[in-house]
Amino acid sequence: MKRKIMVLMVTLALVFSSSFVALGENVNVDNIHYDATVVDSHVDTMMEAVDPATWLPGTNIGEETSFHFDIPKGQAGGLDVPFLAAYTSGYYGNNPRSISRTLALINALYWTEEKNSDQLRVATTVDEIEETVSEGQIAAVPTIEGGYSLEEHNALELLHQYKDLGIKVLGFTWNYSNALGEGADRVYGDPERTPSEGGLTELGETVAKEMNRLGMAIDVSHMSRNTFFDVINVSEAPVIATHSGVNALRDHQRNLTDEQLVALAENGGVIGIVFYPHFIKDDSQAYIEDVVDHIDYAVNLVGIDHVGIGSDFDGASMPEDLKNSSELYKLTEELVERGYSKDDIEKILGKNTLRVLKEVEDAATYDFDEETGIVITPSYDMGEIIEGNTPLLTANVEAESAEIDETRFRVIVDGIVYEPDFDARTSTLSLQMEQPLKERFHVVTFEAANEDGEIERETRIFYVESNAENVKKHVEYFADEGELNEDVARSLSVHLTAVGRYEDLGAAEKVVKHMESFRQLLDHQKENDLLPEEAHHTLQAEAENVIQTWQ
Repeated sequence: MKRKIMVLMVTLALVFSSSFVALGENVNVDNIHYDATVVDSHVDTMMEAVDPATWLPGTNIGEETSFHFDIPKGQAGGLDVPFLAAYTSGYYGNNPRSISRTLALINALYWTEEKNSDQLRVATTVDEIEETVSEGQIAAVPTIEGGYSLEEHNALELLHQYKDLGIKVLGFTWNYSNALGEGADRVYGDPERTPSEGGLTELGETVAKEMNRLGMAIDVSHMSRNTFFDVINVSEAPVIATHSGVNALRDHQRNLTDEQLVALAENGGVIGIVFYPHFIKDDSQAYIEDVVDHIDYAVNLVGIDHVGIGSDFDGASMPEDLKNSSELYKLTEELVERGYSKDDIEKILGKNTLRVLKEVEDAATYDFDEETGIVITPSYDMGEIIEGNTPLLTANVEAESAEIDETRFRVIVDGIVYEPDFDARTSTLSLQMEQPLKERFHVVTFEAANEDGEIERETRIFYVESNAENVKKHVEYFADEGELNEDVARSLSVHLTAVGRYEDLGAAEKVVKHMESFRQLLDHQKENDLLPEEAHHTLQAEAENVIQTWQ
């Protein structure tokens, strides 16, 4: 945050009154740090800000919290541009839950912006970042850590929806492999903890190329080394290792080898040096000087233009003398003491990362500035709670200065394309969901085109509550599809009707008890070949969500 904000922070001004001698000049840390644009390429605060049961936003980081990052701490520490990640480690066999978790954290960021619009703004381009920072606000960049929601059936359409939502950076994997490629740690669910040896999948290559086209940066942290090099070979734009360390100083699969660092630099990319002690030292304790050791090594190996910072605030423990984002100025103190120039410190603190984002934008071939003459107004605000899991999704579509091609309407839900209805009399585009939606958070895109083929889109996240009535709709759907016989469907529905009555009474213990009994009934019916695998999996997951809501 800029110096005009810091004038109000008397206590910090006292702390920074000292200056240091570097390169033969008097260099004031305050001048360097708070005049620079400080970019942190990985902050996990959104996963702490949501309610653990419902995943709805629960904590406003515009106020003081116990988190590593909140707005007051960010302002105190001069953090201008946090990359706020939507993190999921993947829910294997449950793609809807991976989608829901990812959307929950993106939604939390937009909720945070709404609650604190005078202090924080979601920024999705370099121009927006620079404008926001110049106005004295925090520029929050939406990112995704773990592309577990992207699978063969939905990857490209869902990727476009993430782009609509402002996602600027996407990491294909967390530590475990998925449909896009192998992660850094091991093959998922392997009791022998076999290291990942595979690389980028064919789908992963397709997604990487599409991200290049859309101007989205690829995050190579958490990838296996084979996946990393495959991405480097495929990507025509620079990539970012948002939060990694140097393997030569701490041998760990999450850190980059010299060969990887050189390849990253040749690609034009940047490494955000992580603060997590376990990645920085063999010891469980680390200090700022240890973080800067990793910066030094990377700078000496590949040059000053390819090194930044990626703390992992709220996703990991921190160094002993850098407890949270309010103390980021201490990093600049250490860089000054080691003789880095003002220009080089500014590059490490943010310019290098912003340069990569700009080059990714410049490499994009998708036209984002088309004036279509069409205005789409969805019937929902971002994050709105919708009653029932078979909703009628609607939007108003108006032609202001163009003719609408009524053969080109589309509605996309969670990466799946549907043909909607259009009522020209009321200008209403609508889609009735026939199959009950699984899980809680969903994303819908309304798309229209003019006669020249130029496309207009509007995308919203919405939320479906977890309750017995919505679970019952899944039972009815499977019965209608012939997946359940009449007796099984009746037995399950009767059980859920009883749970619904307890919900109406607010009897949490009884809701949980009877939903646990419902889950046991599901297992019993599956063991007796009365419940197909898909129905069992879906109903168990939905029942689990109801239990979490009421526990």
